[in-house]
Amino acid sequence: MATTTSKPAGGGPRTRADVAREILTRRNGIPARTRAVLAMFGNRALWRTMFGGAKVLRELGVAKGLSSGSRLGSMMRMVAATKPLSPLRFEPRVPRPAPLRGSVVMFRGCIMDVLFRHVHDATRRVLEANGFQVVEAPGQQCCGAPHEHAGDTPSARRLAANNVAALADSADFIVVNSAGCGAMLRDYNHLLGDSASERFALKVRDVTELLAEAGPVSGAPVPREVAYDAPCHLQHAQKVHAQPLAVLRSIPGLRLRLLSGHDRCCGGAGAYSMLQPEMSAAVLADKIASIRDATPRPDFIATGNPGCIMQIGAGLHAANLEIPVVHPVELLDLSYATGGLYG
Repeated sequence: MATTTSKPAGGGPRTRADVAREILTRRNGIPARTRAVLAMFGNRALWRTMFGGAKVLRELGVAKGLSSGSRLGSMMRMVAATKPLSPLRFEPRVPRPAPLRGSVVMFRGCIMDVLFRHVHDATRRVLEANGFQVVEAPGQQCCGAPHEHAGDTPSARRLAANNVAALADSADFIVVNSAGCGAMLRDYNHLLGDSASERFALKVRDVTELLAEAGPVSGAPVPREVAYDAPCHLQHAQKVHAQPLAVLRSIPGLRLRLLSGHDRCCGGAGAYSMLQPEMSAAVLADKIASIRDATPRPDFIATGNPGCIMQIGAGLHAANLEIPVVHPVELLDLSYATGGLYG
């Protein structure tokens, strides 16, 4: 039986901007380059092939080697930034002494399920170590956020309906470790307007919400300087800010800081960095300067969104600042593995 019962944050009605995008799209159409990106995200076979190929380039070191100032080079920098913190291959010991806190199903998404599979693995391990039963649900698709943001509402609704059917009744909570996906999932009831999507939206939680409310079990010290950067879709869209900080502060020895501009956009903004790379880079510049000028310089940047990880990671690499950008659960996972919580 679930014990985490707080009302989920976020999930307001469709905004005027959402409606305006839909109207403008019907009137003006979608640019060819945007249509190509949306077609890829809307087809499971296509995005698995695309991201799978990118993962191979990352593992072979080719992505980092091809990094440059060109558009292709910038994309390769972003791919290189998805490298896992560490190659952990541990499994939680069974049984865990923590009480059962309820069942969760992970929303796997598209880019998260391929380039960030290591974050999914870390999420499962830390949730199980904290007494949650993690179940799997097949048939998931992209959350539909790229389509909704581009004004392609019919495609967004199709993907949303598919995910509701796959996940709505599979567990007590639907856990998300991608801020952009989480904000979209929490709005499914306003996008679809039926009882199943309303039930779905009420179950959605960011992974840090579940962990913070449970009070994470303690692991081994991680004596490192860590700067947290708040994803816009987590802090502003979902109103989740204290929970990621609480999770990071639960790690013994970790020195957590908030740098200037930590609450401002990195310029990733979903597919924006691919569609408007020059403007995206201009938005990122101040954030990279803040990290560069920090004293002492952080050992890690922690943020809870894949687009932010890739955007900030690519910016740091371009500035010759080899600072890993990681998801908060990766650091908690490292603490648990070092402390012997996994068998």
